[in-house]
Amino acid sequence: MPLPGDHAEPAQPPVGHSTSTAERGSFCLAVCSCGWTGPARRSRDLARRDATRHTAA
Repeated sequence: MPLPGDHAEPAQPPVGHSTSTAERGSFCLAVCSCGWTGPARRSRDLARRDATRHTAA
């Protein structure tokens, strides 16, 4: 039996991943809103592929 003041929160829908790329000196890396970061790459295209693989997983 729930106590007074105890309120069950409704389940929140899962939040999607929002990825982007970030520049770090001469390197580029993929970053995600979940906290994930990909490896530093010299190629922006490879960093974008890392982000695509992360969101597909």
